[in-house]
Formats: sequence, C-alpha cells, structure tokens
Amino acid sequence: MSQPARSGGLPPAVVVGLPGTGSDADFARRAFEPACAARDLPFIAVEPDPLAVVASCRAALDAAAERGPVLAVGISLGAAIAIEWAAARPEAAAGVLAALPAWTGADTTGCPAALSAATTAAQLRADGLEPVIDRMRAGSPPWLAQALTQSWRTHWPELPAALEEAAAYAWPEPALLTALCVPTTIVAAVDDPVHPISVAERWYALLPHARLHRITLAELGADPGVLGARGLDEPATAAAPR
Repeated sequence: MSQPARSGGLPPAVVVGLPGTGSDADFARRAFEPACAARDLPFIAVEPDPLAVVASCRAALDAAAERGPVLAVGISLGAAIAIEWAAARPEAAAGVLAALPAWTGADTTGCPAALSAATTAAQLRADGLEPVIDRMRAGSPPWLAQALTQSWRTHWPELPAALEEAAAYAWPEPALLTALCVPTTIVAAVDDPVHPISVAERWYALLPHARLHRITLAELGADPGVLGARGLDEPATAAAPR
C-alpha cells in the first residue's frame, strides 16, 4: 500500500524524531529508532517542553543540524513541525518523514485533532488528570491508552497548556507544501478518524518531492515501528521530482 517516490537530497547525518500532540519521546523512539538502527542512522527522540511544544521541537532540530543534514521525522503535530522546519531551513534538511498528518492550513475548523486537543485540555482543567485518563482508557485501544497514560502523566501538570498550544496550531498552508524542496515521505493510516487519509493524500498531491505509504491502525497498534519501517524502506533521497 504505497506510491512510488519522486526527488533527491542530502544523506542524513542524524534523524530527529518529534512526537505528536500529548505524546512523548518514548513513542517517537519506538516508532522510528528500530528502522534507524537497522540503517546505521543516528537517532534523537525529542521530549517536547509542554510549555513550549513547537519552539522546543524547532530548537532540537536546529541543534541537531550542527551535526550535519537532518532527516526530520514526526508524528501528527511533529510531522507538521518537521515540514515547516525543513521549509525554513532547506540547506540543513536531508528530508522529512511525515507520519499521520492531521490537517492543512491555518483554519482548523473541523480538524479532529485540534478539537480533540481542545476538548481534552478543558476536561483536564475541570476534572484533573486521573479522571480524564480513566475516560480516555475506556474509549481507546489498549496500545494507545498505554502510550497516552504514560505521556500524559509525564507532562502533567503542564499537559493542558501543551494541548491548548496544539489546538491553536496553524497547520502548513498549501503554498508552503507546494514550495517544499526536500524529499518527503508520508505515512498515513487509512482508517484513522483523527488523522484522515484524505489529508495525507492532499499533502502528497501538493508536495513536489513526495511518496505516500498507507498502513492501518491495527498495524500501528501491533508495532509503532511500522512508521519508521515504511517511511525508511527506501532512502529519503530516493524521491524524484514530478
């Protein structure tokens, strides 16, 4: 379930993994580090500052770029940050692996991920951490419930602020995606209502040097490493321009 690649880019000196909203470095590590290790690529998993999520991720990418070209890999919000960083610093970017993109453009009306983040933040401020975790666990598959329980407890009590920042985040505009000059791989789940496959397909249509891999939530739940395995199954430099 993939589409062929199209571009060229710099060989990465380091891979930097950015987690999604409310997630943590541990999940980014499980998603990407095995594939990086298999390819002898140095890997850094970023633990975002819950009081400055986007800024702390950008700072980690800037710091890593001192070592050489960075392959920026991210999940959901992390994917958008990776795209925007690569657009701002193409000379430092070996490429991007964007997993589970959630939206396109600054108007997030109707964005399931933004709505979920805002709703969860409000519940946390009203009810506290553990009651919200209990409700989340009751309505989530076990793999996701376990991952979010860990990361939410890690980021508490600043978690509501992190979720509010994510809810207000302006996703990459079509013009930015169209202008991105580095090779980009998208990995998306065909049955994920929070990260609709239609968003990934739109990104693929807009990005000039892109490839798209489709997975299922069952595959992701069985092994988060499927994101890295699919996203790095060819060198990031293998894409060719349309």
